[in-house]
Amino acid sequence: MAKYDLAKKRAIVTGASGGFGREFAERFVKDYGCEVIGIGRNEEKLRALQNALGGNFTYRVFDVGVKENWDNFARELRDTGFIPDILVNNAGFLLPFAKAEKHSPADAEEITAVNYLSSVYSFSALLPLLSRSAAPAIVNVSSSAALAPVAGTALYSASKAALKSFTECLSMDYKGKIYVAGVYPGFTKTDIFRRQNKGADNRLIEKLCAPADKAVKKIVKKLRRRKTRIVTGADAKAMGFFYRLFPSLTAKAIRGVLEKSKMEIFEDVFL
Repeated sequence: MAKYDLAKKRAIVTGASGGFGREFAERFVKDYGCEVIGIGRNEEKLRALQNALGGNFTYRVFDVGVKENWDNFARELRDTGFIPDILVNNAGFLLPFAKAEKHSPADAEEITAVNYLSSVYSFSALLPLLSRSAAPAIVNVSSSAALAPVAGTALYSASKAALKSFTECLSMDYKGKIYVAGVYPGFTKTDIFRRQNKGADNRLIEKLCAPADKAVKKIVKKLRRRKTRIVTGADAKAMGFFYRLFPSLTAKAIRGVLEKSKMEIFEDVFL
């Protein structure tokens, strides 16, 4: 299969104010001369990224979990003649680790909208434009939590598992027409822990997390090879491998590791 040529492509990246999104934007612009529109909520960080990357990076500030925002954005792109080649759905967040009962229906609605429905909304709004590209691609960033259940992450795991299934179906529905890739990273040094109430600054957590820049470098390398399933991090690879072989045992093992760690960040799961 021919490689996917990233050079000079036009890309849209959500969650671009930090973490994976920022790294995608930087690598696309610096290494491949892409024109990137970053989407996020933190305008200060987006403006700083624009200053660092120059004219090939612009940004929009809006909530990706609101369908109307995507419809308005798609209308703007049509009016300006911007035809995207690549859509990277990266925006997402993790609720504090806790038993499911400690999260509200409002929490479920918010995390589903941002982690899953935002990718449905972006796909629906931008498909007519993507279809006009000579080499359209959709990259959905899910999580290792979609590969195996993780205690204390019921709502997060459900939202990322939904994104995984959506991505895999898109890959089949548009086979030969749109390159669709699902990304499943393990623990990575991003701002994914920003909503944790406690323990997120633990040194062990810091050591377990892979650097975001190195993870994205590996992801981009596999995107160029048109991989449809991209798993990064030893933890994610182990979770996916063992859960396919021993689902019940693997889920129990993951729970046991978290419980025995005695880390503060997991207290609300096991109390």
